[in-house]
Amino acid sequence: MIRILFVVAIAVLAITLLWRVQQLPPHRRRAGVIQLTVVLAVVLVIWLTVTGRMHWVGAALTGAFVFLRQTLPWVLRVLPFLNRWRQSQTSGSGQSNIQTSFLTANLDHDTGNISGEVISGLHKGWRLDDLSTEQLEELLAQYSTEDKESAELLRAYLAQRTDWEDQEAEQQSQQEQAAQATSSKAEALATLGLDDKASEEDIIAAHRSLIQKLHPDRGGNDFLAAKINQAKDFLLND
Repeated sequence: MIRILFVVAIAVLAITLLWRVQQLPPHRRRAGVIQLTVVLAVVLVIWLTVTGRMHWVGAALTGAFVFLRQTLPWVLRVLPFLNRWRQSQTSGSGQSNIQTSFLTANLDHDTGNISGEVISGLHKGWRLDDLSTEQLEELLAQYSTEDKESAELLRAYLAQRTDWEDQEAEQQSQQEQAAQATSSKAEALATLGLDDKASEEDIIAAHRSLIQKLHPDRGGNDFLAAKINQAKDFLLND
């Protein structure tokens, strides 16, 4: 009976801890899984030791666990100082660190990109990049009434993120327009500057030549690059 109760207790503990891990911010879940594994391993060792199925190994592992419990408070006290030192080092190597009541953020001097994390209140511990636009707008509404500095910092981040999202949406729209525009073989050939006698090698060569000139990474146009890709795919699959 005692064994059954112990197994049930372990199952409940595992489910509870797993649920708590799922509630963590994405970038902290890996550490949470590791902690969960350690806890369950320790419980298993204790169980094997109590039931006489593990002797000196169980005792050694239990002793190590006790040692970790004794040193953990010291480690936790040191971590904030190490974190501050790391941030100061980062700030001196091309990045600026900005901290408000609710947020901490880094500004990259080379790219101008802003990255940050919520350090207090709603969504504490979450990176701004991991939050949806709706969640960020919810935070902005709160900060606008509670802390102006946090609101201004979040607005700067949102402006950067909105620009990126707008560019992504525009590129997707242009690609969809290009796909709809290339609707016939004649049009696909015209797009690549070929006639109806073009071979597969001619299609590939024409595509390579055009895409090198019009690829967005080389200052080209997203719409034209997408249309050229669509024309090649259309002809090769025809």
